[in-house]
Amino acid sequence: MHPGELHDKVALVTGAGSGIGEATARRLAEAGARVGVLTHTAAEARRTVKAITATGGEALPLVADVADERAMKRAFATLTKKWGRLDIVVANAGINGLWAPLEELQVKDWERTLGVNLRGTFLTLRGAVPLLRQRGGAIIVVSSVQGTRMFSNSGASAYATSKAGQVALARMVALEVAKDAIRVNTICPGAIKTNIGSNTKTKHLERIREPMQFPKGEVPLTRGQPGQADQVAELALFLASDRASHITGTEVFIDGAESLLRG
Repeated sequence: MHPGELHDKVALVTGAGSGIGEATARRLAEAGARVGVLTHTAAEARRTVKAITATGGEALPLVADVADERAMKRAFATLTKKWGRLDIVVANAGINGLWAPLEELQVKDWERTLGVNLRGTFLTLRGAVPLLRQRGGAIIVVSSVQGTRMFSNSGASAYATSKAGQVALARMVALEVAKDAIRVNTICPGAIKTNIGSNTKTKHLERIREPMQFPKGEVPLTRGQPGQADQVAELALFLASDRASHITGTEVFIDGAESLLRG
């Protein structure tokens, strides 16, 4: 732990109501950052803010659908009015959406997943960059091993496409803003113990699932156990800090070698 290494920094974390986002918001606050806690419900935002302030941190609840342009503009305006700066952005908000055979995916299903995961990331980065240009800073995009190293989850076409798109977007932006001392990196988690599965819908996957048999323990490093949100948060802290001062435009996989086995 490096206490105080983010002192005077202001961070924004999207999808901060639970899972990786919540753990990251809390970890950045522990390191001294003031944190904008953005999620789609007021109750979730308040809960994460309460957890941060209970340990002496400073946080601001922000409620917005990341795919809603007006709502995101309001969120950035509120954060700027409160603290007047932005140094760190963690674009984490995302959903699994519907996993189904391609011909059974409706346009609305496709657009919802791409809307939250990819449009939401675009709106987050677009809103953040003008503020980050004032002093430089760091952007961390939370993608996935799906669509980047792994393509074995049948029916996850929309999700995998959105995650691959996040990687491409982050690389493009990294080069564009490097001259402004802004670093942009992507975290690609594998199986992490969160509640994202609760927003996953599946339909007729048995029709398209390829027969596969893996060795016992699908996450080799932890003998089949998923990773923890706190482990991803620790990686986000590293990438946000000066310890990663020469790292930009890259992806970091955090999956206990799962994607090497199942890719």
